[in-house]
Amino acid sequence: MITLGLTTWSEHQTLINQPRPTTLAEYAAYFPTVEVDTFFYGIPAVTTLLNWQKQVPATFQFVIKANQALTGQEQEQLTGQQLIARFQAFAQALSPLKKAGQLKTILCQFPPAFQATSRNVAYLKFFRRQLADWPLTLELRHQSWYQGKNAAALVNFCHQNNYTLAVIDEPTGLLASVPLYPAVTTKELMFWRLHGRNQLGWQIKGQNWRQQRTLYRYSQVELTDFKQKILSYQNQAAEICVIFNNNSGGDAADNALTFQKMLGVTFAGLNPKSPRQIDLF
Repeated sequence: MITLGLTTWSEHQTLINQPRPTTLAEYAAYFPTVEVDTFFYGIPAVTTLLNWQKQVPATFQFVIKANQALTGQEQEQLTGQQLIARFQAFAQALSPLKKAGQLKTILCQFPPAFQATSRNVAYLKFFRRQLADWPLTLELRHQSWYQGKNAAALVNFCHQNNYTLAVIDEPTGLLASVPLYPAVTTKELMFWRLHGRNQLGWQIKGQNWRQQRTLYRYSQVELTDFKQKILSYQNQAAEICVIFNNNSGGDAADNALTFQKMLGVTFAGLNPKSPRQIDLF
């Protein structure tokens, strides 16, 4: 099974052809999954998740980005007890999605400063113990994890600790970026995140870095290459999920819909499209 989705739902105005944020219900008329970073910034109230669930079909699934404290990106340094308490609060808040079968995976995205060291490997083991029976996807953003023998060791580590290793497409050749390295490390899921290949934008710092970093539109040639690569892994995992994160210029939804046609896949159980949407597509 191949599924496609985008990061967030509100930014994709091309789906509704209107100058306002797209609702989750509208988004769920096109895609069966979405990546959400709400949990990264804080632990939302249970009512927030219940509201999400009301807007989507029962088969819709969420990819939830791990809270920043769990991946070492919160400015305030937590004690060991506080960190364990944050893990527990995070899991408790996610329980409605897990119970309903609507949690595809937790995206554990570590910062570029998180390098391939024995201390950080030990932390990843600790991380897995705190969320022992939860689906975890690992995204590492320092190239040291993929240099030399480390790449094979990383794949083996993910096998042993039941991490899905995210396949990342982004500008390469930078310390704060990783190569495209497809590998199936869990039988349940192979997870691709496509950030775009904006080499200059990826290096921009300052107030508007988010607007520049993912400003990229994948070409037909690039999508064809993805198709060939992804199909070659189709029999190695129960699901291959592809998330388009090239949001800045409004390209993610168009790229994903084009890619869906190229793959020839359909998604059952989506929300019905509004009459306006049916006319447009």
